[in-house]
Amino acid sequence: MAMLATFWIVLLVALNAPAGNGQSVQTDPSKSGFVGDTVELRCVFINGKPPVKISQVTWQKLINGTKQNVATANPALGVSVLPPFKDRVSFKHPAVRQRTPSSLEDTTIVFSNLRLSDEAAYICEYTTFPAGNRENMVNLTVFARPVTKMTLTSPTIVARTPKRKMPVATCMSANGKPPSVIKWDTTLKGEATFQETRNPNGTVTVRSNYIVLPSRETHRQKLTCIVTYRAERFTESVILNVQYEPEVKIEGFDGNWYLNRPNVKLTCNADANPAVTVYQWKLLNGSLPNNIEIKNNTLFFKGPVTYEFGGTYVCDATNSIGTRSGLVEVNVTEKPMPQGPPGGIFGILGVVVVAGLILGVVATICMVYRRGQKPRTETDNDLTDLPPAHKPAPPPPKKKSSDMKGGLTSDEIQVVHLDKEDEIQKIPLQPPYYDMAQSESTAFTDKPNSGNEELPNPADYVSCHHPGKQEQFVEPPPPSAYPPVTFLPQNPYTQHPTNTPMYTFQPNAAPPAPRPPFNYPKEQSV
Repeated sequence: MAMLATFWIVLLVALNAPAGNGQSVQTDPSKSGFVGDTVELRCVFINGKPPVKISQVTWQKLINGTKQNVATANPALGVSVLPPFKDRVSFKHPAVRQRTPSSLEDTTIVFSNLRLSDEAAYICEYTTFPAGNRENMVNLTVFARPVTKMTLTSPTIVARTPKRKMPVATCMSANGKPPSVIKWDTTLKGEATFQETRNPNGTVTVRSNYIVLPSRETHRQKLTCIVTYRAERFTESVILNVQYEPEVKIEGFDGNWYLNRPNVKLTCNADANPAVTVYQWKLLNGSLPNNIEIKNNTLFFKGPVTYEFGGTYVCDATNSIGTRSGLVEVNVTEKPMPQGPPGGIFGILGVVVVAGLILGVVATICMVYRRGQKPRTETDNDLTDLPPAHKPAPPPPKKKSSDMKGGLTSDEIQVVHLDKEDEIQKIPLQPPYYDMAQSESTAFTDKPNSGNEELPNPADYVSCHHPGKQEQFVEPPPPSAYPPVTFLPQNPYTQHPTNTPMYTFQPNAAPPAPRPPFNYPKEQSV
């Protein structure tokens, strides 16, 4: 095969190469058509200068390396078409029949009613004098449009027991060239099989079957076959007709048949193809009550409900495919069953779930709001629990309209508290958050007394002790309408030199050395 392909390529290149003296033969590289169509094979002779004389033109069919004459045109002998092409091949231009050399420069032929056997390579050969022969070749391809058909494998498909898979529809694309492609479009669960058959004339027949498990669910399902042939698309559909035994369900018992309830009945509903022809009622482990009337598929109970109506009722439904049964257990109660609210238990659960979601959202919003509104006292207590090295600096002293000048030290402050039993308790002072000694000045103690600074509130630096309880830091109480009497020295503060260096807080510095214990002056009471 490889050598044959190489031969055709070399031959095509040689035939299409222009002649050295300027004469050449022009044709189309390839042509195609469908069976039964008409197609033209072009052939034009390009003469050179000086022009040459055309002696004869011959069309030949090349099959497997063998040349077969199709038609000839000779200025002296005229036009001739050989069998089996005589009735289907002709020269396009009537001037060819004039038998003049110049009329043979365009010898295009026309194929009508194409056949699959016409597919081949065709050579247009010019015989000239004195230049010799000049020729070129065109490939003719013939296509065959397939015949598409879709059918049911059987007019009626029966779903039997035991269930087994079977082909329900067939899609076929016959005698196509090239072969078609078949696909299925359906919501029905199944599988497709494909088969290709090559015919003697070169066409191909493609066949596909769709296989399903016949059942009640496959009845009236739609199957669509899609055939694609080259750029063309064909679709065809069928509706499945599946026959199956009855599917039986008894309706009418609502679970609330109580004594003396009137107008009760049971209905036997059956889904079947073909339709049910016979219904039969019976009562398990007994016979039907006397006050029962049967009409078609319905069992009517005459009179009010009694305990006789209780039991298991069976309905047999029969069609041409088979018989199936359905049953229902009827219980008779003395009193009516309580009826639930509209919507039943699912409605109640829905209301509870929605209410819970609403409450959860509200609670979340409240918690977020309360955390954002944290009380100031809680913040202050958090600051009190910090170690001395991380406590913030105390606020600057407030200005008052008092005439007192200068400042006080903690050694010169005496505070007298009067409890409920008029007993005087000694309240020791806690060490301040910063050292007020002269050797370690701070931003609050090393400023020169300008005469406008006043003593900070002592209560900001004093904590109360209660006998028998642990020592705690507490908030200072609000000022009383009658504050306790205090005795303060005339000059509580001593001016520091102005050249004393300021104390700067450094987070990584070592803490100052502990101070000696503080001795309180003698208490005074009022």
